[in-house]
Amino acid sequence: MKHLIPEFERMKARYPAGFEQSLVLPCLRRIQEDRGFVADEDIAGLVAYLGVPRIRVEEALSYYTQFRRKPVGRWHLQACRNVSCSMRGSERLLEHLQRRLGVAPGQTTPDGRFTLSTVECLGSCGTAPVVMVNDAYHENMSAENVDALLEKLK
Repeated sequence: MKHLIPEFERMKARYPAGFEQSLVLPCLRRIQEDRGFVADEDIAGLVAYLGVPRIRVEEALSYYTQFRRKPVGRWHLQACRNVSCSMRGSERLLEHLQRRLGVAPGQTTPDGRFTLSTVECLGSCGTAPVVMVNDAYHENMSAENVDALLEKLK
């Protein structure tokens, strides 16, 4: 994380003194972009750098589903499980993904290519069910669409 301090300093300059807690989210995002996840040593380093209580960083990590505490596969598939997606078949879609990948939510395939997760809401209710792959949304998904998507990701 030390190599990111110059970036953090530039961000910090945009905030008034005493607003270090406001930097928790942008710093966590940058750490994850760099490493792929937020490790325990990153948390300790960020707490020391910002001078904020560790609970502030832990709260952000536990609340926001985009932050990861462990490495994920090359392709991170996140299936929405909220009401709109559920009403349009997300449970069947998730079961199909589990069968195709051979993993349960929260697990990564043995080859390290795919990690399957569920999320509470991806905010795309009008195009449900939705699966997010890394940072890209795939909407109006069906088992057939998932199969075609997985073939493209190989």
